[in-house]
Amino acid sequence: MPPSTLVKVADGRFLAPGIARIVNRGELVVAMLGVDTPPFFYMKNGELVGLEVDLAKAIAKELKVKVRFDRSARTFNEVVDIVARQEADLGISKLSRTLARAQMISFTDPYIRLNHAFILNRVKFAELARDRPLPVVVREFKGSIGVIAKSSFSDYASKNFPLSELREFPTWDAVLKALEKGQIMAAYRDEFEIKRILKSDPTASLTLRTVTFKDLEDTLGIAVGIQDPTLLAYVNQFLSEGSEKLTIDKVLKALDK
Repeated sequence: MPPSTLVKVADGRFLAPGIARIVNRGELVVAMLGVDTPPFFYMKNGELVGLEVDLAKAIAKELKVKVRFDRSARTFNEVVDIVARQEADLGISKLSRTLARAQMISFTDPYIRLNHAFILNRVKFAELARDRPLPVVVREFKGSIGVIAKSSFSDYASKNFPLSELREFPTWDAVLKALEKGQIMAAYRDEFEIKRILKSDPTASLTLRTVTFKDLEDTLGIAVGIQDPTLLAYVNQFLSEGSEKLTIDKVLKALDK
C-alpha cells in the first residue's frame, strides 16, 4: 500500500498531493504579471509568448497537462501573493528571489542570474561626482534613485544604497521618463533591462551612462506555494535537467525575434 500522503489519480498512479492536484485538474495554473515584459512574457498577434511562457509550457508538458496563465497581478509582488493564496500552482514572472518574498512562498533554484545595474543621467551625475573616481561615487551614492514601486529593486536600493534618496514609480517607463527629464539621477534595475535601453536606442549613450555591479546579483526563480514541497523539488529537477540555460546574451538575443 502507498503511504497515506499520496493521492491516487485517474490513471491509477499515486502522486504527491501538489502534483496530483495539477494532474487531476488537467492544467497547471501559472501566475504571471499582467504588464508585458519582453522577451520574458508579452502579447504578440493576440498570443502570449516569451521565454518564460515557453518555460511554463515545458513544465506543463512534462506533467502531461495544459497550462493556464493568471495575469491578474499588476505588480511583481502581487504575483507572489497569488501563489501564497494558493490561487496558482507556480509564479513564473521574472521574479527576483528576495528574503521578503521567501517568507511567504518557496523559490526554486535560479534559472538565470543577472547583475544589478544603474543607468545614470550624465549631466546630473557629473555634478555629483566632480572629480572623484566612479567606484567611490557609486558606492557612496547620495543621489536620487528611481525604482519600480513594490519591486525587488525597491528593497535592494534601500539595502545597497542607504545614503541615496529613493523614488518609487508605478512603471519602468515612468522611471525612465523621470531620468530623461533629470528628475532623478539614476534608474536601478537588472543589467538586462539597462542594456535593453541602449540596444533599442544607441544614441541614448550621449545623455546616459551605465554602471554594472559585478558583486550584486539578481537571481530569478519560480515561486511555489509552501504547501507544495514535492512540486518545488519536481520543478528544481526539471530546471537542473534543462539543456537550454538562460544567459544575459540569450535574453538580449531574444529581443530581436
